[in-house]
Amino acid sequence: MRSKKLAGAKPNVSTQKYLDIAEIRDDVVVLKDGTLRVVLLVSSINFALKSEEEQEAIIQGYVSFLNSLTFPLQIVVQSRKLNIDNYIERLKEKEKEQTNELLKMQIREYINYVQELVQLGDIMSKRFFVIVPYNPLSDKQKGFFTRFGELFVAAKIVRLERKRFERLREELFKRVDYVMSGLFSMGLKAAPLDTQSLIELFYQIYNPQVAEIEKMAEVEKLRIESDS
Repeated sequence: MRSKKLAGAKPNVSTQKYLDIAEIRDDVVVLKDGTLRVVLLVSSINFALKSEEEQEAIIQGYVSFLNSLTFPLQIVVQSRKLNIDNYIERLKEKEKEQTNELLKMQIREYINYVQELVQLGDIMSKRFFVIVPYNPLSDKQKGFFTRFGELFVAAKIVRLERKRFERLREELFKRVDYVMSGLFSMGLKAAPLDTQSLIELFYQIYNPQVAEIEKMAEVEKLRIESDS
């Protein structure tokens, strides 16, 4: 229960204050410490099905790629329980459209089989991400007081003027191109997530249960509340 006085009150502190993300713009994540990130969605390969020579070549390529880097990378593997709701809905639509009773019954049985299989097997889907960072201040190690002072500068950086942001974004995407080239040499395809995909990704990460029920709106339709 809560009092009538508090019932209509708006919270003074936004949830956004507790997140590391300051903003997402032009396919780039800007953090509150002033650093920038690009998130790459990376394909996978079935390593076990490769021949011994192919496996050795992949390992050597991966080692060479890591040794050639002059900046840090973050590799993230996201595991989620497989959601087949949309697939099941399409099958049900096909069942309704089907005029042949035998085929309609087979589709219904197949739907039940798939649902039971997912429930019993607890099947997981995996997505692979590589996060490419860029620090516009510097990528060198700094002392505590220097880094503490830069936190105040970061407030100005997160709302970069267009020209400066474009320059920093260009430097960041030079790294992105290099990383994508290195991944391609190992037989992996990679693509940067755009603004809409980034927002959806973090929405799903911070709201895993809600995201299953309520889908994200398009960026143009979002209502952004800025702190005064």
